[in-house]
Amino acid sequence: MKRDTLQDFFRRTGAVAGAGAWGGLLLGCLWGLALLGACSRESDWVQFRGQGGRGVSAARISPPLGIRWKIKLQYQGNDTIQALNPPVVMGDTIYFGSEDGNFYALDVESGYMRWVFKSGAEINSIPYADSSQVYFGSKDGKVYALDRKSGREIWNFRTGSEVNSQVERYGDTIIFVGDTDAIYFLSPEGRERFQLENHGWINFTFLLADDVMYFATGPGVHLIGPYDIKKREFLWYLPFNEIAGSWYSFSAVWKDILYFSTASARDGLSMDFHAYNRHTGKRVWGQRRQGVLGPDGPDSSWERYDRLEELFYRGTGLLDFMAPTVWKDLVIYTGGDSMARAFDAGTGALRWERVFAAPVSSAPTIAGDRVYFGLLGDDHTPPKLVCIAARDGKFLWQMDTEGALLSAPVIAGKRIIFGTDKSVFYVLEEVF
Repeated sequence: MKRDTLQDFFRRTGAVAGAGAWGGLLLGCLWGLALLGACSRESDWVQFRGQGGRGVSAARISPPLGIRWKIKLQYQGNDTIQALNPPVVMGDTIYFGSEDGNFYALDVESGYMRWVFKSGAEINSIPYADSSQVYFGSKDGKVYALDRKSGREIWNFRTGSEVNSQVERYGDTIIFVGDTDAIYFLSPEGRERFQLENHGWINFTFLLADDVMYFATGPGVHLIGPYDIKKREFLWYLPFNEIAGSWYSFSAVWKDILYFSTASARDGLSMDFHAYNRHTGKRVWGQRRQGVLGPDGPDSSWERYDRLEELFYRGTGLLDFMAPTVWKDLVIYTGGDSMARAFDAGTGALRWERVFAAPVSSAPTIAGDRVYFGLLGDDHTPPKLVCIAARDGKFLWQMDTEGALLSAPVIAGKRIIFGTDKSVFYVLEEVF
């Protein structure tokens, strides 16, 4: 999420803030299955960053991986798309929205299109699926609830702005954020229960844990803090004077600690990693790092600054940019520069870091004890999906991809699902 000062950047460059999704109509061609006779597995990834928002799956997926199927999505515009926010998976179906305004349901086994629903504008919002419905927002200012099986519209709710946040169901409440508008709390039938004003945040993301929303927008332009949904009161507010970031990432929780990162592009890239007591707001630890480019990065300091700022603004269109992943007693970050970093979850001590020859292109996802994320390519090296060990950052495996991963991969059983900035959508699974 970011403050509305970044809107000027998107207007200036012509990019769409959080221009998520995989744009355009699906081309009718699927490349053949790489793995034959694989058994059907059902496993759910029904919300942003998975169960608990930690970006972790209990499934143990070990490389090498092969392509189950991939599809090319038609995209009207530049050669690459600016952002591609992740899908959700429920049972045997993948759900996601697109820049063409369509919301798609694909068969996870084959890529077959089960149905498509047309909204009134581009879709950047990350959906949520429950037992009977799938929910998503659109830049047309509406949130939709569709029947999961047929794609039939059950209801829609109109707001006063674009909806670029994730949509989530928490108990019997549907929650989402309208850009510089409000945070909305709806009944499952699509009727408004109450709202909180959103004075200046766009592409807002939030974590729901133990009846608390991390974070909600408070009174005043800059205030955000954890909000108790049942009591309808804030627990505390973030001290902006201490943080001073222009990007605030999605949060994660481990025990009593809340983790998130912030960043700003001033003479390069300043990256801060934060841990707060989630009940009291007391700071537990913090780490600051300057952005690092790999050994093949530019030689000139000014060139490095320019490249790091470019990477920063590229990432701010992604709802999971610099989102933490919590694994055992480690909190792991990728994205923003050429590094993967792991801090001790309790003390903030650096446990390991790994530098790559190319900048990291996505947030991480963990399956078992393996960390998966993407690397950008260049004129000489193609983009890649990379796998390292969560315990120590040891390199384990990589695969060239057609285009760079943007958001973190989604884990569905023994499958890894992601899209790239070349509008190619992959489903991988274990070879052995």
